[in-house]
Order: sequence, then C-alpha cells, then structure tokens
Amino acid sequence: MKKTVSKASSSKKASKAPVRTAGVLLPVFSLPSPYGIGSFGREAYRFVDFLVSAGQSYWQILPLGPTGYGDSPYQSFSTFAGNPYYIDIDTLIVKGLITKADAKRYDFGRNASEIDYEKIYNNRFKLLKKAYKSACDPKRRIITGPAYRSFVKKNSDWLGDYALFMAIKDSLGGVSYTLWPDDIRLRKPAALARYRKELSGEVGFYFFLQFLFYEQWTALKSYANKKGIKIIGDIPIYVSPDGADIWAHPELFRMDAKGFPTEVAGCPPDFFAKTGQLWGNPIYDWAYHKRTGYAWWMKRLSSCFALYDVVRIDHFRGFDEYWAIPYGAGNAIGGKWKKGPGYALFDTMKKTLGDRPVIAEDLGFITDSVRELVKRTGYPNMKIIEFGFEAFKPNEHIPFNYAPNSVVYTGTHDNDTLLAWCEGLSDKDKKYAMDYFRVSSVDELPAEFLRAALSSAANTCIIPLQDYLGLGNEARINRPSTIGGNWVWRYLPSDLTADLAKDIKALSRLYGRSV
Repeated sequence: MKKTVSKASSSKKASKAPVRTAGVLLPVFSLPSPYGIGSFGREAYRFVDFLVSAGQSYWQILPLGPTGYGDSPYQSFSTFAGNPYYIDIDTLIVKGLITKADAKRYDFGRNASEIDYEKIYNNRFKLLKKAYKSACDPKRRIITGPAYRSFVKKNSDWLGDYALFMAIKDSLGGVSYTLWPDDIRLRKPAALARYRKELSGEVGFYFFLQFLFYEQWTALKSYANKKGIKIIGDIPIYVSPDGADIWAHPELFRMDAKGFPTEVAGCPPDFFAKTGQLWGNPIYDWAYHKRTGYAWWMKRLSSCFALYDVVRIDHFRGFDEYWAIPYGAGNAIGGKWKKGPGYALFDTMKKTLGDRPVIAEDLGFITDSVRELVKRTGYPNMKIIEFGFEAFKPNEHIPFNYAPNSVVYTGTHDNDTLLAWCEGLSDKDKKYAMDYFRVSSVDELPAEFLRAALSSAANTCIIPLQDYLGLGNEARINRPSTIGGNWVWRYLPSDLTADLAKDIKALSRLYGRSV
C-alpha cells in the first residue's frame, strides 16, 4: 500500500511509515442508473465526489468482466474484456450515436433498487447495436479513426479471440462452448476461417463494445485518480469454464485429448457444505505456465494493473494449494489437494512488472504454508470483522490480533450486511460481542463493529456502502453456492447525502484514516 517517509527526531536514518487509509466497497453494477444497472456514467462520477467529501482514499469494486449465466462477475466470458453492461447510455446519446427516443423504447427494469438481468440481456445489446450502426458511418470516423485503430492494435492478443467467441456463441443460441460443433470447439483452421467470414459484422460489434468500455472506464478512473481516489480492482484466480480464455488457449489448462478439462476447481467438504463446493472452473496446467515463465499470467496481471491502482487477488490460497476435482463429478467430495506455483509466480511478477500493490485474499481454510506464502510476498492480507466473533474463540479476524500490514473489512460481497449479521448472531456470540464492546443492547453492535474496523491496527479499512447505510440483507450482494437473486442490489441516488459523507469523514479522521 502507499507509504510515506516520516522524519526522525534524531540523526537516525528516516524510517518509512505506512499511511492509515480507508475506502468503500461498491460494485459498479450497484450504482444508480435510469437504464437498469450501474454504469460509467454520471452517478459513477458523483460517487467519486462522494468518496472525496467523505475523506476516503479508495473505491473497491468487483471484477469488471462480461458476465454469463448466473450474472457472477467471477464467471466472466473473458479475463481481459470488459462488461458491456457498464457502458454509459447517456454518453452515447451525447455523442449522437443513439437518441433519447431510442433508449426509451426498451425496458431495462422498473425497480430502481434491483437489477433485472433478463431485461438487461434482452434489450441492452439491441440499443448498443444501434450505436454500432451509427459508429460504422464513414462520416463519423469512429471505426476508421486513429483512437479505434490504436485500441484494436494494442489489444490484438486477446480482442479477436474474444469477439469471435462471443459472435459464435450468439449464433449458436448462447450455449456453452463445450456444446459447439467439434470443428469450431477445437478451433480447426477451416472452421475458424468460415466463422470469421460469416460473422464479421458481429465480430466488429464486439470490437466496438470493448472500445467503448475501455474508453469510458479510462476516463472515469482518470477522474477518480485526479481527485485522489484510487481504484481497488479484483482478479478472480480462475477463468470461466465457458469463456474465450479456455477456448482460445486450452494449453493453459489441464485438458484431455478431446478438448475437455480433466480437473476443475472447488472447495473440499466442510461445516458449511457437506459435499464441498463444485465451482467447475478449469484447473491451470502449472507445469506449462512455469515452462513459459508465467507469460500468460504476466499479461493478465499487467492488464489488471492498467485497469486498477491496487489489485485484490481472489482465492490467494489456490497459489499454494488448490482443490482439484475430476471433471464430470457431481460434487467436490472426490477432489484432492494439489500444489500450486507458490512464490515462483509472484517472484516472476515482481521481476517482470515491478513491486505492484496487491491485496491477498487469504480467506477460508488457511494453512501454515498459505500464511508463509502471504508473508513471503509481503502483500497485506484480509481481515473480516464478521469472522472474528465466534464466542470465546479468539482468532486472526478479531481486531486485537490484526497486524498493520492487513486490510480490514466489516464483510465482503459474499457476507451478510453488518446489520443482518448482528441480528443473526447466536446468543453466545451476541453476549461475547456485547461484552467485548461493553454495550448493553444488540442495536448498538453495528456501530461498534464499524468503529472496531476503523480503529484497528490494519493500515487499510474498507467498508461496504451497505454497512454505512445501515441496510439489512435486502442489500446483500451474493450468497455463495446459490443461483438467482445475487449481484442485483443498487442504492438510490438519495442515499448519498452530505450528512452521510460528513459522518464517514468524521469517523475516518477520528481514527487517523483521513485529514
């Protein structure tokens, strides 16, 4: 994280002391918008201004990739592409690519607090195709302009494969690539040539969407950075089992001769899931990555550091050991722990990309070897307040155990909101928490947990916006291992008040996280 030099009071060499900082966790899709889902539009800029007025240093978001079935940002059609849903419609209207009348023709959902992904999927691309048709007009010099040509050239190592993948998927009714005809599933040269020719218009459309995405995101991030706000982005360790990455580069993964994975990712059985968690993501062929000097990973990480100021690496423990499940299994019981690349990957990264700011998501079943890997990298790890208050069982997530080189959260996108979690505590855990904070009412606990996170020794504190708003589980982002009802919450424009910003800044200043 950011460091500063403090002056020594004697002739001793000046020492570096980390700055205590704070930020807010909010997915882009949770921003308000008249078009059914948050975007890189006016409300995103307003949120940046809110963070500034609240004395914050960071805006943490979730992965920005294009989502598929289940709408999870952790199951993206590409690890390099951006989600077309986030392209701001009003910006396209201002540029004259579409009209307000065009936008009003489509129903993107009527509930301002909740995303209707079915309506977004069915209607947003129709509107974006109108914009593409306008952009193809030679008089506009967009598709033929230098900015567009430069973007295509700069991203040529992934853009063509992604655009073709999406065009083929659309032409085949959206089915998983594993169900495509063998000639194109296995990328036979004749099939690739035929589909490129037949779907050239659709391929061009997906090129255009990525150009818009990166143009708008770059402008938003630049605005945030100029205002003193840094973006914490999120990189899932695995890629989607139905995506351009595995289709275009099967050599990166453990695959059989027929082009199917031999193993997939998940978690072993535990107290929360008796049969474990079967994620289904393809497992990396780490021996291949090692032989190539982790070249693909360096491209992937380099792309992330171009998008974000700080990168949170999801499921960091998978680089030490990962749970490998035979492909086709019905659950995760038959999996085995296997060794990951360990420190070699991060050593290569530091030598290739420099010492970049990273947050290690080391949650879940953590072993001594995982702790040693995190320690060796020097990256701050995560502490979750909600994990720390199991009655009379102090653990590494309880505030008095935090080391400065860590990032504390009240909860993440996968947890109950703080209010809902406090209300759901067992009687023993409630008593423990009330004794810990010396309060007499459960109603006082959410505010105390907020203070505990902000006042802790952790250098960085990130609070979900829902917890500052005091919302219950109607605002929860995700319930792991469930499909439907996730990734849908949005706040209302009226939620961001001057008083809320003032309160957040006061708390941040009180605990040395703002000036």
